[in-house]
Amino acid sequence: MKKALLYITIFLLVSVPIFAQSGSTQKKIEGSRRNAITQAINEVSSAVAGINVSAIETYSMSNDPFFNMFFPELRRQRKVQSVGSGVVISPDGYIVTNYHVIEDAIVGNAGKIVVTIPPGDKYNAEVIGQDKVSDIALLKIDVEDAHYVRMGDSDSIILGEWSIALGNPFGLFSVSKRPTVTVGVISALNMDFGAQQDERVYQDMIQTDASINTGNSGGPLVNAHGELIGINTFIFTGGNYSRGSIGIGFAIPVNRVKTVVEQLKKYGEIDRSYRTGLIVNDVSQPMAEYLGLESDDGVIVSQVKENSSADKSGFKVGDVIIKVGDKTVKSKKTIASYIKTNYLKAGDILNLLVIRDGKEMELELELERYDK
Repeated sequence: MKKALLYITIFLLVSVPIFAQSGSTQKKIEGSRRNAITQAINEVSSAVAGINVSAIETYSMSNDPFFNMFFPELRRQRKVQSVGSGVVISPDGYIVTNYHVIEDAIVGNAGKIVVTIPPGDKYNAEVIGQDKVSDIALLKIDVEDAHYVRMGDSDSIILGEWSIALGNPFGLFSVSKRPTVTVGVISALNMDFGAQQDERVYQDMIQTDASINTGNSGGPLVNAHGELIGINTFIFTGGNYSRGSIGIGFAIPVNRVKTVVEQLKKYGEIDRSYRTGLIVNDVSQPMAEYLGLESDDGVIVSQVKENSSADKSGFKVGDVIIKVGDKTVKSKKTIASYIKTNYLKAGDILNLLVIRDGKEMELELELERYDK
């Protein structure tokens, strides 16, 4: 009995300070719950927009084009609605989102875009400009002194650093009047997917495992400092029967967003139509042997239009273009693909490596505007 009392006494003497320390530790843990992530979310949340798009879509009762031609009166109209996200980038109400988020309102008739920002204020949005190739659109709402996000630098992103995705997945913004939040890390950088069938080009994308779902498109991806580093755009899913997040999402880097937005503010679009004054043909094997070329890679200049950009750059008939930028020219398609996947536009410069009379030389070629 005495031994039992002794054991209990020892236990109490030892356990009291342990319990006291546990309570103190718990308070410290609770006090540290506010960290860089929660601070960043607090700063950015008020700059996140929920976007609701409604438009009138015309559709046919038949998939037969001949039937549709002879019976146009059987075409019907229906209202289509979609949701997405955006982010306020200036106090006067400019908002960045994806082009595909608002595409129905642009292409369809009677399109309407309604933007909601915390704490639930709704605005009709005006489309300032859009660029399908980069999948970026710029909206404007009539507001003064709006809360806006700080721009970061996507060239300084660190692989593995924290990333925070905010937005309007499945239209949940309408429930709480605030964006939902997911947190992950930067999984990969410079992910190139090239040109898509719908004309969009996804190059140098940021990959994150922060959960992104339907409706998150157009919303901000920010770092632990609360700086915008990307615009959430698309995800990979588990297969044809799954549309949810599996932790593989992609965002457009903010440095590209800055460049496109600047152009959209000025012109409302990115002028991707151009001319060079060059007419070229693919190099055949017999032609390569005749010219003494090492391979049949490249294209040969067959015509240079007078006073064109190519003429001013010094191109001559018979020049063989073997490289554009850092890419080997395999055919005419190589140059066109390079221009598209590098988001080049009228006024930009192509750096070309040319063989003339057996010697290599570098020439610069401006993508000339049609109105020149």
